[in-house]
Amino acid sequence: MAQKKAHEVDSWLARPDPQTFLVLIYGPDRGLVAERGKAFAERTGLPLDDPFSVVKMDGAEVERGESRLLEEAHTVPMFSDRRLLWVRNAAGQKGLADQVKALLSQPPRDAVILIEAGELKKGAPLRSVVETSDGAIALPSYADEGRDIEAVIDDELRKAGMTMALEARQALRRNLGGDRLATRAELQKLVLYAQGQTEISLEDVRELTGDVSGQSLDDIIDAVLDGRIGDFDTAFARHCQAGSPPFLALSGAMRQFHAIHVMRGNMDESGRNAASVVAGARPPVFFSRRKLIERTLERWNRQSIERVLARLQSAVLQSRRRPELGSALVRQALLGVAVESARLSRR
Repeated sequence: MAQKKAHEVDSWLARPDPQTFLVLIYGPDRGLVAERGKAFAERTGLPLDDPFSVVKMDGAEVERGESRLLEEAHTVPMFSDRRLLWVRNAAGQKGLADQVKALLSQPPRDAVILIEAGELKKGAPLRSVVETSDGAIALPSYADEGRDIEAVIDDELRKAGMTMALEARQALRRNLGGDRLATRAELQKLVLYAQGQTEISLEDVRELTGDVSGQSLDDIIDAVLDGRIGDFDTAFARHCQAGSPPFLALSGAMRQFHAIHVMRGNMDESGRNAASVVAGARPPVFFSRRKLIERTLERWNRQSIERVLARLQSAVLQSRRRPELGSALVRQALLGVAVESARLSRR
């Protein structure tokens, strides 16, 4: 299959296969798709500002043109040995998928094709055509999670020659995520604000950064952990109304309960109390959330945490099978956990 898993994409882009002439980069994180598209385009070695070497097109424009992509791909370059055809904002257009299929059956000699697309479900025509063809590859790009965000922070700090205090990094991470370009823009703004310093402090982060994700997921997750049902409903509604994908709340809750499961296991095996386990947790628990995590550890045993994780995993599968009901399924799963937490707090 001509595809890569999400965690393999960056390593492939660092050393693209020279036999691959068509690259499809797709996913819900448009910023990450655009960043990776630019990285691949730069790897071609062609001057990106030269309209004779790089032809940029919109997905809708290609769709309307019927054979536009085919004609461009088989046009002999005049001023270089090959050309890059760069299609942006592609979606599930059948016409584009048909042109790509025809192109893959008659590979061009002098062209490299890069297609940037939004979310493409498994089985979508464009994705299916690329994944089942030689000479082409499909690269998924999903919203940044913990490790990805840390790598972006490290990259921007390295370029600026700066470091960041641990508490500043933790506070910053709480407000980053969702879109790669928005994350980089926020980091670059922070670096500019702290220009002249060697280290970015917690105060710098508090002074400057806003919530890049539109609505902090912590409000949702903290309400679930604490059993505050009304606060959960309000926070989840704000999150969805801001246009943020519901699955981010679900994946955030799963990460949190995985961490709590590990800490609860440490409590049971070592005999230490919740405060001691939280204080020694790695990665550290942000200071303002320690009491909440301690209360959660005291309420939930390992078996009940495992039931929560199974429930959330089931919600992930259901929401993928029924994407039109995604928001309702995610809300129902998280609300059920919040209700259980509220029940446990009354014991």
